[in-house]
Amino acid sequence: MTTSELRNKVDRIWGYMWAGGITNPLTVIEQLTYLMFIKSLDDRETENEAEEVVLQVKLPRIFPEDKQHLRWRNFKDLDAQSMYEIVQQEVFPFIKELNGDKTSAYSKYMKDAMFIIPEPMMLEKVVTGISELPLKDRDLKGDIYEYMLGKIQASGQNGQFRTPRHIIKMMVELMEPEPEDLICDPACGTAGFLVAASEYLMDKHKELLYDKAQKKHYLTRMFSGFDTDQTMLRIAAMNMMLHNVEQPNIHYKDSLSSQNTDRSKYSLILANPPFTGSLDYEGVASDLLAISKTKKTELLFMGLFIKALRVGGRCASIVPDGVLFGSSRAHKNIRKELVENQNLIGIISMPSGVFKPYAGVSTAVLIFMKTDAGGTSDVWFYDMEADGFSLDDKRSEIEENDIPDIIARYKNRENEKDNDRKGKCFFVSKKEIVDNGYDLSINRYKEIEYEKVEYAPPEEILDEIIGLEEEITKSLQELRGMV
Repeated sequence: MTTSELRNKVDRIWGYMWAGGITNPLTVIEQLTYLMFIKSLDDRETENEAEEVVLQVKLPRIFPEDKQHLRWRNFKDLDAQSMYEIVQQEVFPFIKELNGDKTSAYSKYMKDAMFIIPEPMMLEKVVTGISELPLKDRDLKGDIYEYMLGKIQASGQNGQFRTPRHIIKMMVELMEPEPEDLICDPACGTAGFLVAASEYLMDKHKELLYDKAQKKHYLTRMFSGFDTDQTMLRIAAMNMMLHNVEQPNIHYKDSLSSQNTDRSKYSLILANPPFTGSLDYEGVASDLLAISKTKKTELLFMGLFIKALRVGGRCASIVPDGVLFGSSRAHKNIRKELVENQNLIGIISMPSGVFKPYAGVSTAVLIFMKTDAGGTSDVWFYDMEADGFSLDDKRSEIEENDIPDIIARYKNRENEKDNDRKGKCFFVSKKEIVDNGYDLSINRYKEIEYEKVEYAPPEEILDEIIGLEEEITKSLQELRGMV
């Protein structure tokens, strides 16, 4: 199924919701997520049944014998009224109670969930539409969910933006999550980074599912995400479970406050923290202010990443360009901390259109390792010019795409120490960065090669212009004679 076909199907389902009076994009996504989750439970049960036949063993069931009528396959073809009664009165209460652990993120955020599709015919149309979506294909399911999230047109009040899925996947590829990692996104939104990390692990380390301890770690402890928006948290918890992470640690938490006591805990942080937010000093943890006394959320989050990582832990975060070259003391302090006390590894400068149509802000991916003992020597810079999509509001797919090159060259960056600074990537020594006041903007160091253009002498150019004017005058006189 092509991308345009998928989008048309999603748009049709979305239209049913709007026609029924559900017009808030987050509410639409929430309701559709519930139904997609219900269908995925049936798909998973079908897979379990097939495995039982092959393995000749009994596997745990999602739907008990007396609940088989709650499976998608068994209610999707009922008449509208019967379907509505079963989904509203039985299926929805069933999924709310699905996880018996009342302290889990799923149980916590589902307890307040409400099924608000108002009438049977609307539900029937939505269920029929979802049945036609290829939700068994993990990549296509991710594309569908990403497209749905893309319908949230505005940024949040603190400047957070939906991170494009291909940028998330690039950052995960660069960080190469391992089965032993503890992975966190302290501003998780809909859990895009955590989902991408879980998908990467399923692709690269499927063996972890066959090790009892590693599997338990993957399903219950590996992924942590925090946010202060209850709706986002509910969607995040559902999103993780849609991707088979049974008990993600998705919690309501103001990550920058003193109530967040996660210190020296995680081995990997992947994030796109809020930009342009401003907080009062009183509401910020004192150890973060000790690194950089500021009210700016983008700087405070950088301090948080340093504090939340264990020694040897690594971080890839999107930052606004101002973090890289801002001249305030707070900006300089956070950059000095990264260069002098941690191991700053790389800066990937991204074009300003990456976040369109939501914002035209220029951003970069900043990569570092926590050491608390320095270690920065040469910092790797890459000037991304294209990400596979046009840099206008339409963001149409194009051929030009630096992302595969970024991943390949980052993983082999030690072979490029002798690169000059006229190409896409190069190294800059710590000494040069220090000498430039810890400025980390790529434009400070990149060499631009100007081509010499030879022009004709002014007399020749004037003669050409006069000749053109004479031709135009002659043509106009001929035209007048024809009138």
